[in-house]
Amino acid sequence: MTGVAHDAVAHDAVARDVVVHDPTLRDGQHAVRHQLGVAALRGYAEAADAAGVPVVEVGHGNGLGASSMQVGRAAVSDDLMLATVREALRRSKMGVFMLPGWGTSADLRKAIAHGADVIRIGVHCTEPSLAERHLGFLAEQGADGHCVLMMSHMATAAQLAEHAATAVGYGARAVGLMDSAGNFLPQDVSDRIGAIAAAVDVPVIFHGHNNLGMAVANSVAAAQAGATIIDGCARGFGAGAGNTQLEVLVPVLERTGFRTGIDLYGLLDAADFAERELMPAPPVTDTVSIVSGLAGVFSGFKHQVLDASRRSGVDPRDVFFELGRRQAIAGQEDLIVDVVAELGQVAS
Repeated sequence: MTGVAHDAVAHDAVARDVVVHDPTLRDGQHAVRHQLGVAALRGYAEAADAAGVPVVEVGHGNGLGASSMQVGRAAVSDDLMLATVREALRRSKMGVFMLPGWGTSADLRKAIAHGADVIRIGVHCTEPSLAERHLGFLAEQGADGHCVLMMSHMATAAQLAEHAATAVGYGARAVGLMDSAGNFLPQDVSDRIGAIAAAVDVPVIFHGHNNLGMAVANSVAAAQAGATIIDGCARGFGAGAGNTQLEVLVPVLERTGFRTGIDLYGLLDAADFAERELMPAPPVTDTVSIVSGLAGVFSGFKHQVLDASRRSGVDPRDVFFELGRRQAIAGQEDLIVDVVAELGQVAS
């Protein structure tokens, strides 16, 4: 390891290990409407691998099998994405993500055949049963199957702990939370991760979004509360206001007493590549992202809300707050159209 982060670890005899999981090439797809090409996928995967990032996740923003008219067609097929990144990774593991309903067991089988090392099943935070069949399938295959509870601000710490334990019972080898709307503050994260860590005996995951500018602070709070797998994306490239910014997260974790094993200069090089080759501009916490976070709306809805609002002349901020009032969840993209139409009628 090179630079400041190395010095912090070297002088910290009680540093604890944290596995950094990098979904830049999956969650970042949301920000560019799933249009990352082969050269970008390969280039970033090589850079992250050179930095020693433990897990590099790839795929359509909504995961395996999700490329569609409803949530956007990807520029590259699942097969080509997986083959490209697998070939580029020498030391890092390859991760994939799947939402039941978008993807199927056939997609999981294909991912395993392509050499996926870590396979995450995402479900709404109160519906762990949706992962039962797929986690069971992964366990039968001997795959490293994880379960993440999405939109986790919509459940209490006790509920999340119960659902996480249920997912472990289905075969999950790690379980945790996605702050899919970027709604949490650090204490929210501490309460929920602490409850899960006390309820399960597998690694606990935290995946943050930056809608309220709290992603790094929330990720550190998660590690301090017992999470040992923390997600971060280069330059924060991801849905909504973006994810936890990886090249900030790693040195902050190191200074806080956690050991990531990632080379700082290599990580900064990977982030520079990402800014130059993956995105038109780094994500910012803009007006609609703030509203989305406050309203507790899935960050992946951003483009659909903006597009539908623009066509109908409706204020997208009103749409986000109405979606939040109706407790819309990931996968209910059709509700955006209904809300925009209803608000448009009221305004006319």
